Amino acid sequence: MTMPPPLLTATFLLLFLLTTITTTTTSQESDPELDCTNKWIHIRRLPLQFNLDLLLNCSQYPLFDNFCNYLTNDGLGQKTHNNSHSWYRTDPFMLELIFHRRMLEYPCLTSDPNLANAIYIPYFAGIDSLKYLYGPQVNSSFLHGLDLYHYLVHMDTPSMWQKHFGHDHFLVIARSAWDFIQPLSNDPPIFGTSFLELPEFYNVTALTFEARAYPWQERAIPYPTSFHPPNLAFLESWVNRVRKSRRNALMLFAAGGGISANPNIRRSIRLECENSTSISANGTGYDKLCEFVDCSNGVCEHDPIRFMKPMLQASFCLQPPGDTPTRRSTFDGIIAGCIPVFFEELTAKKQYGWHLPEEKYEEFSVFVPKEDVVFKGLRILDVLMSIPRSEVRRMRENVIELIPRIMYRNHGNSLGLRSKKDAFDIAVEGTLQRIKSRIEELAAQ
Repeated sequence: MTMPPPLLTATFLLLFLLTTITTTTTSQESDPELDCTNKWIHIRRLPLQFNLDLLLNCSQYPLFDNFCNYLTNDGLGQKTHNNSHSWYRTDPFMLELIFHRRMLEYPCLTSDPNLANAIYIPYFAGIDSLKYLYGPQVNSSFLHGLDLYHYLVHMDTPSMWQKHFGHDHFLVIARSAWDFIQPLSNDPPIFGTSFLELPEFYNVTALTFEARAYPWQERAIPYPTSFHPPNLAFLESWVNRVRKSRRNALMLFAAGGGISANPNIRRSIRLECENSTSISANGTGYDKLCEFVDCSNGVCEHDPIRFMKPMLQASFCLQPPGDTPTRRSTFDGIIAGCIPVFFEELTAKKQYGWHLPEEKYEEFSVFVPKEDVVFKGLRILDVLMSIPRSEVRRMRENVIELIPRIMYRNHGNSLGLRSKKDAFDIAVEGTLQRIKSRIEELAAQ
């Protein structure tokens, strides 16, 4: 049996134990100039069965993956190479660890839940779901979360929950919301758990990779990429490289799939990309019109070198939906300064309103309805080549400006880098505002 790295286990144990120490005083005592008005967060103290102990089973789900190696560096994963400062083999399903590590550094923590504007539940919901999705409890997925609810409401300071009946609580789920909406009445159960269908958690804000079209509980936050700079100098160095990179391909498609005989957007993209080799790129300013990076069988998941260099060399990155609408590749492409091309609004526009403002999508992305491509014969190349080069440069600059907003910087980072809000900062701000609005609505009833 593969065990998690000993140093990782010891580090996380220490961090969880230190949570109680970290929050025993308010942050303003150490920084009197810090303004924490309406920003106070209390971290609930959970038994280790809800977080740290779950990591010990990292090799127990062969149908999913052995994720022990991805736990290192507090969830960032192993470095891409020994001398790397910013690049890691990050698994997006480790966001619960990454987020928790950053929560321990949040500047406005308080040990008094009565002072808190929001209460964070350090529960690794996505990792705990593996025993229901791929493990021995697959036929008991309707139980997912009930033990946590029992602890929150009956075992640990019941008044904390009863104050707002969970409306002021939030947690992170490092999976799509679609994996947690199995109806409680399904017999036999289908893939997924019923965590978000439990009435007990209807009031809790859940931060997920992908929200439903009309969610009540969840809000979508960016997938973690492999880029986690430790200070402002490394961020600025990367941004300069992105800005100066020569874009020798008009568009890029990095993905698997698209080999089905049935009509679908990925199939249409692959066919157009293959056929583009017979079209001359002369006069376009590009060496090639379409670059395809085959990521079948998960070969790109923990190897950013495979796709980041091609993304740096392309003007547009195609982001079609797959099994679900959203893609980590959307954020990989933004990190590379590659203008995203979306084919349905649920891929990003209707998801990441906190991080990618809906009213600004035309300034940094292109939208091509997938139905027009699949069933009406619209060529993506024609759409992209019709955009003036000056407009492409302007859009790319707008994409580059988004990089800090959608990356998760390294924990323990420099003060200079903290001046730029990253995906974590924006997610916490959005959560605080959402909770504030909901509590005000309740008070007005």
